Amino acid sequence: MTDILGRLATSLADRYRIERELGQGGMATVYLAHDVRHDRKVALKVLRPELSAILGAERFLAEIKTTANLQHPHILSLYDSGESGGLVFYVMPYVEGESLRDRLHREKQLPVEDAVRIAREVGSALDYAHRHHVVHRDIKPENILLHDGSAMVADFGIALAVSRSDGGTRMTETGMSLGTPHYMSPEQAMGEREITPKADIYALGCVLYEMLTGEPPFTGPTAQAIIARVVTEEPRSLTVQRKTIPPHVDAAIRTALQKLPADRFAGAAQFAEALANPAFVAVPGTAAREATPAQPAPRRANLLATAARVAPWVVAAAGLGFGVWAGRNGRTADVAPIVTRYAVTLPDSAAYFQQIGNSIAYARDGSAFAYTGSGGRAGIHIRYADRVDPVAVAGMRSGVLPFFSPDGRWLGFRQGPRLMKVALAGGVPVAICDSCEGFAFEWGTDDTIRYNQAVHGTSPLRRLMAIGAAGGPPRVLATPDSASLETYRYPTLLPDGRTVLFTIRTRDTDRLAALDLSSGRITRFEQLGSNPHYVEAGYVVLGNRDGSLVAVPFDVGSLRPSGQPVTIVRDAIVDAVGNVQAGVSADGRIIYAQRGAVSDRSVTMVGRDGRSTDVGGAPRGYAGPRFSPDGRRLAIGVGDQAGGSDVWTLDLTQQAWTRLTTNRISERPVWLPDGRRIVYASNADLWWIVSDGSGAPESLLVAPGSRYPASISPEGIVVFYENGSQNSGIRAMRLDSAPAARMIILEAFEESAPTLSPDGRWLAYQSSEPGRAEVYVRPFPGPGPRVPVSLNGGTEPCWSRDGRELFYREGDVMMVASVRTQPAFEVTERRRLFSGAFLPGGSLREYDVTPDGRRFAMVRGGASTTALLAVQGLLERLRYDERSRR
Repeated sequence: MTDILGRLATSLADRYRIERELGQGGMATVYLAHDVRHDRKVALKVLRPELSAILGAERFLAEIKTTANLQHPHILSLYDSGESGGLVFYVMPYVEGESLRDRLHREKQLPVEDAVRIAREVGSALDYAHRHHVVHRDIKPENILLHDGSAMVADFGIALAVSRSDGGTRMTETGMSLGTPHYMSPEQAMGEREITPKADIYALGCVLYEMLTGEPPFTGPTAQAIIARVVTEEPRSLTVQRKTIPPHVDAAIRTALQKLPADRFAGAAQFAEALANPAFVAVPGTAAREATPAQPAPRRANLLATAARVAPWVVAAAGLGFGVWAGRNGRTADVAPIVTRYAVTLPDSAAYFQQIGNSIAYARDGSAFAYTGSGGRAGIHIRYADRVDPVAVAGMRSGVLPFFSPDGRWLGFRQGPRLMKVALAGGVPVAICDSCEGFAFEWGTDDTIRYNQAVHGTSPLRRLMAIGAAGGPPRVLATPDSASLETYRYPTLLPDGRTVLFTIRTRDTDRLAALDLSSGRITRFEQLGSNPHYVEAGYVVLGNRDGSLVAVPFDVGSLRPSGQPVTIVRDAIVDAVGNVQAGVSADGRIIYAQRGAVSDRSVTMVGRDGRSTDVGGAPRGYAGPRFSPDGRRLAIGVGDQAGGSDVWTLDLTQQAWTRLTTNRISERPVWLPDGRRIVYASNADLWWIVSDGSGAPESLLVAPGSRYPASISPEGIVVFYENGSQNSGIRAMRLDSAPAARMIILEAFEESAPTLSPDGRWLAYQSSEPGRAEVYVRPFPGPGPRVPVSLNGGTEPCWSRDGRELFYREGDVMMVASVRTQPAFEVTERRRLFSGAFLPGGSLREYDVTPDGRRFAMVRGGASTTALLAVQGLLERLRYDERSRR
């Protein structure tokens, strides 16, 4: 039982007995409950806490009472409402049956008679509500319940209560409108403040259209695409799709779906009557077209052009999951564009954006952005504009540096030395190039991918390269003079198709430059900044090493900056080589990783009984603590405000810190058994260093891909590490021979977090083979069967120094398994030690155990504090302000 359900069940025990969850909607979670006072089943709906916080509980409850008097045979009435245990709820009858959505999922298309009857019943309910001055605002199949085949409209007035409550006013002021894109009227999509009953008529027309054809009149890959079609296109003819639909039903639906409210039925009753009248014909000018764009009247051209760019990225949809969408509130070309800023939360977001290179990419049309995770969130994830939750791209746990094709149908990425692409509609990744190591890939509108190439043995990221998206040999675009100490970075093709903007970097400076693809001539500008993104509003967005983003007016005719830069972001994460972690779409949307929150962590010593004491001083960006063999020192990665990380040691007795690395790309220390050296990851390669800081770092293994050390054998000869390159999995490398490694466990189900037992005979690790992470032990070097250790989910195994216990984490709970290792491995007992909100590790362990097994070094805080921040409309607003000043 969730915390929310538990709170609710306790606070409402004298009135309602909650039995189970029925489902979740855009605004509320629905539970089946028993009304104790009246001995009946009810549907108890709990408003999402984040939504009630924005709306204001008192005002919401006051407004929802206006719907309690709606008494109609096709309206699901309101029984009760209130606030209890800090949660806002309302109660409706429990209807035995299914929703219209359930029936559509099952049957796809309904018989014409059934569809018309249901629509007329809903129309009757709407007519009654409209006469009582209540507009539903969110008619859709999910809100139409079927009881013994008869329609009952649910959540009547809930959207009205939202719009009238305190937060509803704030929503409409920022251009938000209530509704669902497939059934949203054009006036709702364009952010009209006054929504009339004719919006419900339009939505009912959409629902009936779907009941007859199997899909709504307008569909698309994103909410933005759907809303743009709602405003600019006419629906396909019903009779062409289904010849059994009577002409008068087709005419009635076409009338209900008119763009202008004035051209629709005068009321819902008239719509219902038209569906039953074989003599009804559509008014002149409403003939449906075959999915061709509508030709807007001149007086509405600007309005439709604005609406075609409706932006579905709003706080509610992207960050909190409310059932609302946003439209830019630019009713005419004279109205200043609205600037929207909001946060996008990610699971365990401190695991992202710490690597070198572009970790975030935006699709050109703003329909989605991709980002790269690390550790337990490794791989590429996509956040679509019309979805609340991110989607992991299948088969790309080791993929990095994502970038979109111009049409948004493909995602490119690097996997080890290979350049890959995958169709987002589904399919397996395809290799473009087997050896195209580089950073900052960009897929141009000419179907050519450009990137920076790392030239080994000289200064890295030196030249600009290009390769066809279909494959073929890479070719050099531009190489700086070897004596100049310059590097060329971050190419991006301008709309003319002949010019590439890029960055010329020296040791201390990044400057904008342009390459003429025909002549090879390079033009250098005085404008400072890196990683250019051209935006259609007429700006180039550049990043700076201080974490700022600037917008520079850019004239594509003369191919040069045409004004002074404007700072638009000041707090972005910067990787260890000065690249701002941000994505910019061609239409001016910006998404970036906010810096600073990673420093809010502390190192905590926790006893087996859960008692804890902070050590190490002020909070910083701690990660991956490891005790020295004698337990007197702690090695740990320490992150800085800008996203870099170095390896430090802490003398636990003296509370004295020693910094071992200074390159800001070092992390994940592991001690050798004699305590004299520490192996760590630097730029995702393996290095080691003397633990007292008296020597320089030495390279152990540098190769394509990424490696993170996890364990060292008892004799100090073999390093076990996670391999994040093309052939992912768990590998081992001997320190007493040439740098070569062998595969121990080939990744099949995200095998990770290896740790070898003190006697060197057993390898513990975690695998997601059963559908969730669990801890297993297998013989080393094998062969032999694997033995499950955890039973209810398990991560980050760690042996006690005597080999008699194996620790692991079960979510927030620290567990210990008592084990026998002779003659075979066996788990004899599992116990819970303590729990707490400590930094989760995923595939990389975020804790360690003292040599005596009595205390644990944990990292507290920082698990979900780094946020992605989104900005949209800002560059359009800058352009608007600039034109207003002229």
